[in-house]
Amino acid sequence: MSPDLSAVARRHDPTQNPDLGIDQAPADSGSSTLISLPVQAPGGATGSAGAASAAPRQSALVTRLAEQFNARWVDEHSIAAWATEGGDRVLLLAGDAVRFPEGQDVAAVLPELQRSLATPLAIAVAPLDREDAIARRYGVQRWPSLLFLRDGAYVATVSGMHDWLPFVELVQRALERPVSRAPGIGIPLVSVAAGASSPSSPSSPSCH
Repeated sequence: MSPDLSAVARRHDPTQNPDLGIDQAPADSGSSTLISLPVQAPGGATGSAGAASAAPRQSALVTRLAEQFNARWVDEHSIAAWATEGGDRVLLLAGDAVRFPEGQDVAAVLPELQRSLATPLAIAVAPLDREDAIARRYGVQRWPSLLFLRDGAYVATVSGMHDWLPFVELVQRALERPVSRAPGIGIPLVSVAAGASSPSSPSSPSCH
């Protein structure tokens, strides 16, 4: 029986007790409490003492992925090293919980997606204030997004929140893709169907 994604999100949201999208270069729902917490500096991103002093405001659901599901904290400096550790990997770019509440739903169901797959999948999350830099590096233009990497290379991006079976299918399709060049400025995306939100178009459905 497919899980009720809204119920899953509410169950894990401290304040509350889903359009298809894969992006690849050519060959208000719910609320979430934001908490201020010290995010451990990802490896390779130590920098100055000042950089470590400003802790980003991180949602409890994203933090839960690191604390309970072994997700790794990465930023634009450490993501390459994490990605080259081998195998299939996914980074959640959840976005701001107020502007992109669907990101909290994706954070809530990501462990369920991980468990449903036959392919081992390592998870990473990024401090909110480092997501934009990572998104620019990999051509991610929509929030929320799951960025898939394999053996250090770009694979695909699944954007938005979806019903359970379509979401599982999208993730499985992403994992079946070969590595490719990450989309970037001036590199068009091939539209396949419809699903997600971007900062410039809050409700533009797309599946690429």
